[in-house]
Amino acid sequence: MHSPLRWGVLSTASINEKILTGAARSNEAAVVAVASRSESRANAYAARWNIPTAYGTYDGLLADDAVDAVYISLPNGLHHEWTMRALQAGKHVLCEKPYSRWPAEVEAAFASAQDLGLVLSEAFMFRYHPQIVRLAELVLDEGVIGEVQLIASSFSWPTETADDIRLDASLGGGALLDVGVYCISVGRLLAGEPRSVTAQQATDATGVDGAFVATMKFPSSAMSHFDCAIHLSHRSHLEVVGSLGSITVSDPWHCADPRLTVVLQGEAPRDAPAGHAHSYQFELEAFGRAVRGEPNKLLGRDDALGQARAVDALFRAAGTGQRVLVDTDRP
Repeated sequence: MHSPLRWGVLSTASINEKILTGAARSNEAAVVAVASRSESRANAYAARWNIPTAYGTYDGLLADDAVDAVYISLPNGLHHEWTMRALQAGKHVLCEKPYSRWPAEVEAAFASAQDLGLVLSEAFMFRYHPQIVRLAELVLDEGVIGEVQLIASSFSWPTETADDIRLDASLGGGALLDVGVYCISVGRLLAGEPRSVTAQQATDATGVDGAFVATMKFPSSAMSHFDCAIHLSHRSHLEVVGSLGSITVSDPWHCADPRLTVVLQGEAPRDAPAGHAHSYQFELEAFGRAVRGEPNKLLGRDDALGQARAVDALFRAAGTGQRVLVDTDRP
C-alpha cells in the first residue's frame, strides 16, 4: 500500500475548489499546503479547506520538504515561470491548462522535468473522464462512426466582473486560452495534430480576444471548427461526424451530465454509457501513478507541445487573417 502523494497548491484561485474536492475523494492524494501572496489570505483559505500548512509566499511552499507535488492554478501568464521554479525546487508539477501559448516554453519545461526526474503534466481534467475516454474508444478504437470527417465544438461563458484576470492580456487572458483550448485538445485527440488553421477573433476593450472562431485541417480528410467566448452565455457543445454517422457529447468539458448519443445512418439514435466520475479525482490519481513510474499516456510532453503549436498557429492566423501552417518544428 503506497502513501498518498502530498500536494501543495500555488494560489487560492477558485479553480482550486475542484482539485481540492477531487483530492478529498481519493486515498491517493493529500493536500498538505497552500500558498498565496498574502499570509492572511493563505491562512484563511487553509482554515476553510482544512489544509495543514499555509504560506504567505509561493517560494515558501516550494521550500517545504513535506510537499511532493505542486498544483499551479496561477494566471496563464505565470504558468511557465512558476513551473520552472517548482521543478528546480524538486517538485512534480500539475499545471493548469494552458501550460503556455509558446511552444519553446513547453519544450524547456519538459526538458527540465526529464533532466530532474520529475513528472510534469498539463491539466486538462476532462480528458480523464470516462465520457471522453469512451468517446475516444468509440471513434478511434472501434471505428463506430467510420472515418472522422468533422469535429464541431463550442465553449463560452459570460464574464461577471470587470476585474476578472481572464480579461488581462498581460496575464494571458482571453477566450482562446481560457476555453478554446478545450476545443483544440479534443480535436487533436480525435484527429491528430492539425496541419493548417484559420481563425478570426473579436478583441474587446481590455485587449483580449473576447470571442474566437477557428478551423483546423488535419492530415486526413478531417476538419474541426470551433468557437469560444468569454462574453456570451454558457455553451458547451461537441459533435463528432464520421463517414458512417455521428456522436454528440453531452456536457463535454465539465462532464457533470455525461452522455454519448450515437446516430448511425439509417438507425435510430442510441445512447452509449459513459459513467459518472469526478474528473479532477481521476486526474490526480493518474498523476500519482505517473510519479510512481507508470507513464501518463494522456497528457505528457508530446501532447503539451502539440497543443502549444496549435495555439500558436491559431493566434498567428487570427492576427493575419490568413491560413497558417502548423510548424511542427517551430521552437
